[in-house]
Amino acid sequence: MDINWYKKLIKSQSLRLLILKTLWFVPNKLMLKIQYRIKMKRKLSFDNPIYFTEKMQLYKIRYKNPLLHKLVDKHQVRQYVEKLGLGQHLVKIYGVYDSIADIKFEALPSKFVMKSTNGGGGTQVILFDKKIDDLSEIKRLTKNWTSKSNSRFSGREYAYHGLKGKIIVEELLQNDGKEINDFKFFCFNGTPMYVVLDMDRFVDHKRNIYDIDWNHLKIETDKMYIDKLVEKPNGFDRMLEIAKILSRDFPFVRVDLYNIDGKIFFGELTFYPWSGYVKFSPDEFDIELGKNFTYY
Repeated sequence: MDINWYKKLIKSQSLRLLILKTLWFVPNKLMLKIQYRIKMKRKLSFDNPIYFTEKMQLYKIRYKNPLLHKLVDKHQVRQYVEKLGLGQHLVKIYGVYDSIADIKFEALPSKFVMKSTNGGGGTQVILFDKKIDDLSEIKRLTKNWTSKSNSRFSGREYAYHGLKGKIIVEELLQNDGKEINDFKFFCFNGTPMYVVLDMDRFVDHKRNIYDIDWNHLKIETDKMYIDKLVEKPNGFDRMLEIAKILSRDFPFVRVDLYNIDGKIFFGELTFYPWSGYVKFSPDEFDIELGKNFTYY
């Protein structure tokens, strides 16, 4: 684990959150309009949204399904996955803790993943080789993980609002000692439409976007795509089946899965990818995604 990289991430997120906290009193609609204008460089329309990223802002504050509170929690979502008959695809967990002080690091294996149960991107620490020197720094960096979600201040995302955090420690998934790829299925009303493939996330992060027939669409986001053939993974049809089952009750959800030589593991359910603030190039893809998003 690159501790220095994680320090920079925490510092940038903390500064952003501090700024947003001072604006806690701003109504949701106005705050989302301000954020959208700053991040997307265009006006947000609540009355006639056409972009996926526009509709996502409305989804964050209008789609108030209480089940979402459990499904964005990285521990509670496991019960939902098991209920749907997909328990065999869950990653092994070593423990769930109320406090970083409760974790007995000496009892953990040399490799593992620590995550905040109520966190989004950035709230995880991966240890490829546990070292005593890292542990005190990890404890300091993760000390706020068990506080309540600050969605009120950040993206105004309903699913995370008021969610109490815990720390979950999971098995580190690798493929012959190497980082595994992350397959993210964009699903609308139970139908997977696109697959986002994240590769080399901690080295030279690249991101390809495919349709469900595994045609590379050559769409750029905040990450470059790889303009070379990437073979469709073994077990891809099963991944589509899993995505359909997990997404069938929601207007939109991103189903994140891992695939190691055809063995499929559940990652998480994401209802607000990138918090709806991502620039697609070409921009028409944002409109194309929006056509599938019928809830707003």
